[in-house]
Amino acid sequence: MSRGSADTLRASVARIVPLAWPVLVGQVAVLMFATVDTILVARHSAADLAAYAVGGAAYITIFIGLMGVVLAVSPIVGQLYGAKRHEAAGDQLHQAVWLAIGLTAIGSTLLVFPYPFLALAQATPEVADKVRGFLLALAFSLPAGLLFAAYRGFNTAVSRPKAVMALQLGGLALKVPLSALLVYGAGPVPPLGVTGCGIATAVAMWCQVLIAWQVIKRDRFYRPFALLGHGLRPPNRAALLAQLKLGVPMGASILVEVTGFAFMAFFISRISATAVAGHQIAANLVSLLFMVPLSISNASSTLVAQSIGAGHVPDARRVGWHGMQFAALVALAVGSAVFVGREAIVRLYTGNEVIVAAALPLLAWVALFHFVDAMQIAASFVLRAWRIATVPLVIYTTSIWGIGMGGGYVLAFNVGGAVPAAMHGARGYWIASTAGLGAAALGLTLFLLWILRQQRSAAPPMPT
Repeated sequence: MSRGSADTLRASVARIVPLAWPVLVGQVAVLMFATVDTILVARHSAADLAAYAVGGAAYITIFIGLMGVVLAVSPIVGQLYGAKRHEAAGDQLHQAVWLAIGLTAIGSTLLVFPYPFLALAQATPEVADKVRGFLLALAFSLPAGLLFAAYRGFNTAVSRPKAVMALQLGGLALKVPLSALLVYGAGPVPPLGVTGCGIATAVAMWCQVLIAWQVIKRDRFYRPFALLGHGLRPPNRAALLAQLKLGVPMGASILVEVTGFAFMAFFISRISATAVAGHQIAANLVSLLFMVPLSISNASSTLVAQSIGAGHVPDARRVGWHGMQFAALVALAVGSAVFVGREAIVRLYTGNEVIVAAALPLLAWVALFHFVDAMQIAASFVLRAWRIATVPLVIYTTSIWGIGMGGGYVLAFNVGGAVPAAMHGARGYWIASTAGLGAAALGLTLFLLWILRQQRSAAPPMPT
């Protein structure tokens, strides 16, 4: 890298970091919901941990896909904010609220009636009963989660990630003691196990939404967006269609990515409760690591969208590519550190030697998995800033479902009888998932390079 290139990279990183670190802190706080719950139920019983793995995979599959649709508000608002069209940006938040309300009806119904997920996991009656209680509680949490996603997407787009971070930290502060109380019980409160985790999440999420509403009412920063004064604005067909046009492929892409990872828990649970417990620890760690490239990608996408709206296409191209480079370098360093200290990390989750033995081989794949995961999410977010989501969906489907999920099933269950024994079981799924993410990262990066070349001479898209 030449000195000039290094200087421009440092300049871009200096712009990305102030937006990235609050997103990182906030997203780690959100992930700590699951981390704390995993630790609590792991020490409560193996059946509760297995139920958490299956129920958590079901909830994430539903919530993340729907959240991806709602978060289409972010690149749209980012471009409008860059163009200084503040009231139009505010209207997009109102439309995102309507979208969240509509999607809640779909998601909560699936959580209340989770039979397809239980059948896929082939859960034992004991585990299935625990999963139902857990998901019923989360059905009440989903509306708050989607409404908060609209608030989060808007604030990220207007360079206010700290407003989101503060509420996410507050939610975690409430969630931790409440989960501990409800999982183990105390005094008149009976031990609810994994169901207690779901109830604690619902309470914390609704508190976040109510406080977010007060922040919008009282903070002068939001006045130029005209968010208040006449209640929730009526649904706007054109605005909703614009969000859906971008949000549906965004949500579908996230759904493909998440199901390719989350469905591992369903299939691995067929092997044994110990296997899925070990997988849950590895999966939680990978999810925690993912927050670093996610925050960098989120910040890069915000800057790209704002530059597009302002008509500064060269800057949009430059900061997007530099964001990818920054994410790759950080992921390489973090993944390597985890690989070296993997045994100590596993023992932070549990002292059960059987579960440690099940989880440890999986962490050997975490470094490579994390690196390719960082590359694919960075490219994906930059493409979203250009309002491009359909081609990434095709790439995700082919790579993650085809190579990752399909290949993982072949390896894990020795389909055809020719798979080496070292690739059987949970390890086979991790090998195939890493390969699938690698293919997605390569495809998205090459497509992004092609888009950036096209934008050298193209006029920027007009914000709607």
